[in-house]
Amino acid sequence: MATDGWTEWPFDEVIDFQEGPGILAKDFKDEGVPLVRLAGLDRGASVLAGCNYLDPAAVKKRWAHFALAEGDILLSTSASLGRTAVVGPEAVGAVPYTGIIRMRPRDERLYAPFIRYLLEGPDFQSQAEMVGVGSVIRHFGPMHLRQMTVRLPTPPEQRAIVAILSGFDQKVELNQRMSAVAESLCMSLFVSWFIDFEPVRDNAAGASTPLGARFPSELVESESGPMPLGWSVSTVGKEFRLTMGQSPPGTTYNEDGDGVVFYQGRADFGFRFPGRRVFCTAPTRFAEAGDTLITVRAPVGDINMATETCCIGRGVAAARHASGASSYTYYFMRSLRETFRRFEAEGTVFGAINKKDFENLRRVMPPPALVSEFERLASPLDARLLNNHHQNMTLSRLRDALLVALMSGHVSVGAAERFVESV
Repeated sequence: MATDGWTEWPFDEVIDFQEGPGILAKDFKDEGVPLVRLAGLDRGASVLAGCNYLDPAAVKKRWAHFALAEGDILLSTSASLGRTAVVGPEAVGAVPYTGIIRMRPRDERLYAPFIRYLLEGPDFQSQAEMVGVGSVIRHFGPMHLRQMTVRLPTPPEQRAIVAILSGFDQKVELNQRMSAVAESLCMSLFVSWFIDFEPVRDNAAGASTPLGARFPSELVESESGPMPLGWSVSTVGKEFRLTMGQSPPGTTYNEDGDGVVFYQGRADFGFRFPGRRVFCTAPTRFAEAGDTLITVRAPVGDINMATETCCIGRGVAAARHASGASSYTYYFMRSLRETFRRFEAEGTVFGAINKKDFENLRRVMPPPALVSEFERLASPLDARLLNNHHQNMTLSRLRDALLVALMSGHVSVGAAERFVESV
């Protein structure tokens, strides 16, 4: 498909857009109306991934006009320009956080799903770089969109392009859903064994289970509440190797792949595994493949797992159980979510946990044999998650290459369809 016949329009003439409001952490609740965060714009993730919640009455009074509708397209401008997501039924009525812009077609000239690919295409990206003041990452917003244009093929051509590219997105999303199920199974097992002590309670009740012999049949009192007989109360510092990140000099950062991949905090995290946004040539603190990554400031307690040796900045810590059990470490850190919330500063967006406080967190700890048994059961499922992640990276690279070719007119719809059939 050549781009002859494409028409050019002012951005704000064909696309209705609105940036989400700035909301303080003091307004976050345990439940209510979801507040969409950047984690929800990771490819393949649910729009509600990593969301906070708002009081419904407060939303009705102050933020109702920001409510999302099904099919809305979201664009990130905070931390990294260009992440996009499509609002599904589960996020209808949610509110996007500041740094996320909601977009809708103004009329029939534009097929709504095509907006996503316009935003990810080379024409939009090059314009964004030109109109951004200083660093595009920090200074892009609605005012810049009003200076931009979009080039549109006919609506039927828009639909054909969407059909090709969305096939890749749907496969990525399917892999992500499968991974979410596998992770949920592992987390349920962790909670059953190490939080609720269900095998111990089953033994005490005389129930026979295959793993019952590995657990005691009695709970005893401890400083942390009831715990299985023979277990102990210990600290994170004694049970895990903990590395606190340290940011390299800003002059050593790049997005060209030069040096070591570098994770600074939540903005780099996705579902289970982080994305690659920044590299650095002077790394200072490292995490190894399989280490659990935990955000330790702004906010505290987001969890990912490193897929390779990487540099971690001061917003991230890396942890691994002393035995080397990486799956156990990941689910243990996830189980501390409510504890981490205590370190969110009152009345401000920012919170932090230092190394001493992190290492001093006390929990009921199982004996080494049960850590090993959990690792034996969970690690094959976690390996599937990693395989899905790598497959998604390959699919995303193919999809991104096709997007550039289609949106620039270098490849026709027919040629792209034939390529997809051959993959």
